[in-house]
Amino acid sequence: MRILVTNDDGIFSPGLWALAQAASRFGEVFVVAPDVEQSGVGHAITIAHPVRAYSHPSPLDGPHFPAYRVRGTPADCVALGLHLFGPLDLVLSGVNLGSNLGHEIWHSGTVAAAKQGRLFGLSAAAFSVPVNGEAPDFEALRPWVERVVQNLLRLKRPFLVNVNLPHRPKGFLWTRQSVRSYEGVVVAGEDPMGRPLYWFAAKPLKEAEEGTDRWAVEQGFIAATPLRLDLTDEAQLQPDLVHD
Repeated sequence: MRILVTNDDGIFSPGLWALAQAASRFGEVFVVAPDVEQSGVGHAITIAHPVRAYSHPSPLDGPHFPAYRVRGTPADCVALGLHLFGPLDLVLSGVNLGSNLGHEIWHSGTVAAAKQGRLFGLSAAAFSVPVNGEAPDFEALRPWVERVVQNLLRLKRPFLVNVNLPHRPKGFLWTRQSVRSYEGVVVAGEDPMGRPLYWFAAKPLKEAEEGTDRWAVEQGFIAATPLRLDLTDEAQLQPDLVHD
């Protein structure tokens, strides 16, 4: 099996190399990641200028993987990875430093990289871990990541799965995406020169529902949420809107 590992945190993220090492148990691993952090860029692609890529060494304290750092987005990295190393069988994105739960899926570059792989017809999964003042212990999480990948590879058809790991997992659950209302928050401030600046945030209006990704992680479980590329709201397809 030939596996592409990428992320949105950038080529220097420890989560990237932890995922590459876990993936190496299942096949030949190639790494293509942004040269700088690209968190929150969603599924942006570069079309206005060329994309540059540079060969990048693996960390000294781990196994060697052919790797490139890319001056582009996570989705660019997947497209370029297929060009440089294809054909490939699987795309793994992460491990992201920060959760990608519920509404975060919409703007996540980590999830977008997995989606790009699925758009190319490959199975793909995104991995994330929350960062709330505590650095993840990737050595302790690696057996769990390996277990999740092993479970995903047992699926009988191509998949796109969003995986969120708590810091100390106690099990694995299949979940649905948490969908809940938020109150938008704009926090005003100023820079050292006295010029105005703004932070954008959101506050949930209700607790996460049982069975959702956010609920599972709050309970200490790994949340695996199967996603699909077709976003059509089937309930809104009324007969009088369908034309021959």
